[in-house]
Amino acid sequence: MGEEIERGLTEVPLTLPVSPMKRYTAELIGAMILVLMGCGTAVLTISLGQLLLYAWLGVAFAFGLAMLVMVYTIGGISGCHLNPATSISMLVAGKLSVKDTVFYIIFQCIGAIIGAGLLYAILTGDPAYRLAVNGLGQNGYGSASILGFSLGSVIVAEVILTFIFVLVMHGATHERAPKGFAGIAIGLTLTLVYLVGIPIDGASVNPARSLGPALFVSGNALSQLWVFWVAPIIGGIIAAIVWKLFK
Repeated sequence: MGEEIERGLTEVPLTLPVSPMKRYTAELIGAMILVLMGCGTAVLTISLGQLLLYAWLGVAFAFGLAMLVMVYTIGGISGCHLNPATSISMLVAGKLSVKDTVFYIIFQCIGAIIGAGLLYAILTGDPAYRLAVNGLGQNGYGSASILGFSLGSVIVAEVILTFIFVLVMHGATHERAPKGFAGIAIGLTLTLVYLVGIPIDGASVNPARSLGPALFVSGNALSQLWVFWVAPIIGGIIAAIVWKLFK
């Protein structure tokens, strides 16, 4: 099982006899779960009036745990990218074809939108919930940032945090890495980058994760969405380049 997951996270599209549609669907389901669990935790802790520290830690671990369990669930099927920045990084590193990269991104985005839609459907059952007030765990800078971080700070943070996260994905899934532990390393790294990123911009490091909530919330979340596509993708590309230097 460990070896299968390791192969799945690196070169599934090239080495495992899994049909393309199964791999794309796995990415859709994984992205849906990541957004539903992570953003759901963010909205519910805030809606319940929990202490900031509790909400901050809870959201970071929700995203990290969602990623961890999905690695062990669909890692052997699709590679468990769940993230356009990761898929593009794998393309640059020669681990994913152009065709699969395009379809991975499309299905990841669809999954994230479905996840945000399911979350919104659940939250409408709370009479006190207001989309404009409580949001859906969207990302933002300036007035949309928890601490008011500027656009420049958010771009730098997203590039660096995505670089760290995707670099760990490359390293944890390498053939020389300890077998069977990739999910733990990847999940904990996502938790770590969210602990840093949440106060800055709500933490994205994943364009699909940002797209889902933004489409429903609209306003600043939608107008600022470009940042959470451009910066993470740059970070993912840098991670691929650096990783190729290590090989």
